[in-house]
Amino acid sequence: MIDVALLGIIRRWHIRDQVPLREIARRLGISRNTVRRYLRSETTKPVYAEWQAASAIDKYAFQLSGWLKTESKKNRKQRRSLKQCT
Repeated sequence: MIDVALLGIIRRWHIRDQVPLREIARRLGISRNTVRRYLRSETTKPVYAEWQAASAIDKYAFQLSGWLKTESKKNRKQRRSLKQCT
């Protein structure tokens, strides 16, 4: 995965400041091929993996969905209200 901060530095030096590839590689301590690959890449913004936090009710999800299914099958008058659940 391409480091976006490094990609920004390389593009800025090459496009705006007209620094040669060899000089960019020397300044950053990376190979010229890496600099060339970063410049040719189509990536312009970071792509992060989607992060999902575990919910406190995840371990009860199966049981809760079962309760909801059984309650939804009952007549409206026979369903539990919020007052009955607490």
